[in-house]
Amino acid sequence: MKIESFASIYQRAAERKGGVDALEALLPQSLTADEYQEYSDDRLLSAMSKQIFQSGFVWKVVDAKWPAYEAAFFGFDPLKILLMSPEQLNARASDPALIRHGKKTQAIYDNALMIKDIAAEHGSLARYIGLWPGEEITSLWQVLKKRGTRLGGNTGPYFLRATGKDTFLLTSDVEGYLRATGLVDAGMATQKGLTQAQAAFNHWQAESGRTLAQISRIIACGVGDNRI
Repeated sequence: MKIESFASIYQRAAERKGGVDALEALLPQSLTADEYQEYSDDRLLSAMSKQIFQSGFVWKVVDAKWPAYEAAFFGFDPLKILLMSPEQLNARASDPALIRHGKKTQAIYDNALMIKDIAAEHGSLARYIGLWPGEEITSLWQVLKKRGTRLGGNTGPYFLRATGKDTFLLTSDVEGYLRATGLVDAGMATQKGLTQAQAAFNHWQAESGRTLAQISRIIACGVGDNRI
């Protein structure tokens, strides 16, 4: 099936959102590779952990408790977290000031170890992510899923988006569009499905010069329930 032009996608989204200015106001901004590398790895571990706790949970509750997490986990310094004993982790998993979830609490430790390993290999997680090419962004999703803990599905991509790394998101609206237009005919958790989605976004990026994040937001604004 022929891929729809980005100009057509954009026009439909603008009409549904009340015009070009209204649509543009909804579009996310991404960081450059150099800007992304200014992150310290403790800030990335904090953002990653917060996204994990927000998955399937009330985001406002997580936001309200996050200062307590910063204090309980030493500002998310990976090396300090890796010195924590199982007893210390269990205590935090049952702390009423935090969120009582053992597996998500353990993920903080596991992902601190991932960050330590990646930093040893590439200098820092920030450098590793910042230099990752956008035309292969789904491969970075897979790295986070395989090397990290609880970063599969949309959690890894949402973490990247939250920290400013340019990525598209496979929200229900975006996935619905890709399937309805025949651009994806495989599971989104499969390599084939991810490759098909990446190819479509690479095509629209080459056509429009837009970021991947903006393209996926524009698609979502033009179809379905307009979830952004």
